[in-house]
Parts: sequence; C-alpha cells; structure tokens
Amino acid sequence: MRCNIMVTSSQPRKQRKYRYTAPLHIKSKFLNSHVSEDVAKENGVKTIRVIEGDTVKVMRGDHAGTEGKVREVDVKHESVTVDGVSEVKADGKEVPRRIHASNLLITKLNLDDERRLGKKGGKK
Repeated sequence: MRCNIMVTSSQPRKQRKYRYTAPLHIKSKFLNSHVSEDVAKENGVKTIRVIEGDTVKVMRGDHAGTEGKVREVDVKHESVTVDGVSEVKADGKEVPRRIHASNLLITKLNLDDERRLGKKGGKK
C-alpha cells in the first residue's frame, strides 16, 4: 500500500487512515514530545523525538506526574514504555502501560548519540 508523505484532507477518517497505514520511517516522526523549559534553553529545541534512556514526566492520564526513564519505544504502535508506569491485570500480574509520546514531557535528554541535537539544529 502506498502512503502519501503529507495528508491534505481535512477529513478525520483519512487522517486516521494515514497514521495507521504509514510506513515505519514516517511513524517514527509521530513520536515527538515537548521538552521542559530548562532543557529547551540549554539545548535550543522545543520538541524532539523520544528515545530510550530519556527521562520523562507523564503529563496526562492516570499516571500524570510520574517521572521515569524511557524503557522502550514502539514505533509500530506509536507508544512509549516508562519505568514506574504500569497497571495490574485481573490475575494480579503487573504489566507496563504504553503511553503516547504527546502525553510526555522530556525532563532530561539521553545525549549518547552526538548527532541527536545536530540534526534538529540545536546547539552542539
């Protein structure tokens, strides 16, 4: 199936279909999150893609206010798993809760990759 680079329709059903059928290299761009003010001033970026090792704060949902490290980023499902954010199943098992990146605030960047900020045009 072919996926257009840009959605030009204002119909929600077509926008939804675009997001569901997009290839992984485009879905990866949907995983951006806002950066806290002090980190934004320090690095010169307002938003950046979430990666494993970032420290984030959950801003929405039942776990709002919880802070933890990003354990896993699932590009296919456009979700992020954070340490300390889990839910209990009916049988008593604790499973990690997946959160969309738009509901997170990055409080500390993982700068192991020196190209991370270079691509976004931030300060090196």
